[in-house]
Amino acid sequence: MAITFGSFDGVCSTAALVICPLMGTSGQGVEPTCYSRNVQIGQTLIFQPSTCFVHIVAIIMTAIMIYHIRSKYTAVGRKEIVMFFWLYMVIELLAMFLDSGIIPTANVSYPWFAAVYTGLVATAYCCLLINGFVGFQFAEDGTPLSLWFLRISCFAVFGASFFISIATFKSFVSFSPSKPTGLFVIYLIWPILCVATYTISQLILVFRTLDDRWPLGDIIFGIAFYAIAQVLLFAFSVTICNAIKHYLDGLFFFTLCVLLSVMMVYKYWDSITREDLEFSVGSKAAVWEVKDPLLTASVTTPGGDYEEDTSSYHAGAASLVGGVSGTQYYGGKPTYGGAQGGYGQGGYGGARRAYPPTSEGY
Repeated sequence: MAITFGSFDGVCSTAALVICPLMGTSGQGVEPTCYSRNVQIGQTLIFQPSTCFVHIVAIIMTAIMIYHIRSKYTAVGRKEIVMFFWLYMVIELLAMFLDSGIIPTANVSYPWFAAVYTGLVATAYCCLLINGFVGFQFAEDGTPLSLWFLRISCFAVFGASFFISIATFKSFVSFSPSKPTGLFVIYLIWPILCVATYTISQLILVFRTLDDRWPLGDIIFGIAFYAIAQVLLFAFSVTICNAIKHYLDGLFFFTLCVLLSVMMVYKYWDSITREDLEFSVGSKAAVWEVKDPLLTASVTTPGGDYEEDTSSYHAGAASLVGGVSGTQYYGGKPTYGGAQGGYGQGGYGGARRAYPPTSEGY
């Protein structure tokens, strides 16, 4: 495959991308050399059925990851990173309709949906890029400054990408499908720059601020899956398609590897964030551990009727009232009957009192 800067002819002849039916000088799109078999369900012809299955799995897995992120109430960068996964979920949902042909390429709405898809892809990479700097605390995470900077930046990238895409598809202003240089940059060059910047920033974060080196494994696996996705799509898609007799193509493995790389992003974020349990609100019952040395003894009632747990009331230990232990205050014995079990010589007025009162105690 020969890739020429600013041209999708070589790219689309290898990979069945969403924008390929709208590219080319003929106006009929660029058809890939080999693509996955189609299936017919009822009266509907479904393109890329295996890839659509991966899209469904990706949506389910992303929903699970979003649930776990939202459950970590006090984790650093929780609100920022969850936006990336919401964007990825919407992208997968839209890609499922575009790849499968449920929205036909000949329909007048297809260019608009493809432009929205392209804008969301660029926005997701922008969101990932900004999340790479959240850990450096240039602005405190979760604050309006941090969140609105992320939202405005993503909205600006989406607006610019959407305009360039639809202008290229519709030949607005000076854009045209025959010379899609702007679309080439935002669709192929921009994602690589964002991923490279995010990776470098996280390596700096791990080496400079973290004592644990295990998160490096998540970064390495994430980059490996992303690189494999690009290679399989743009270099070996036709080879894979011919070898498997059109049952699968490079787009299937590309979508699967991108899902794995996104899961590594979640795994990496989860490994470097710790929830402050003091302020968390969870569904698990609190587990209390008594560490006060004043509350370490146990008590047994007369006759051995029952024995309290060590975390309950303890006789023989120092009292928290007046700094005098109960044993000293009540004569040194845990029983309540008898003349020797009353108040000691240091009791009220120096007299020996017992409970229940006796004539000798007064």
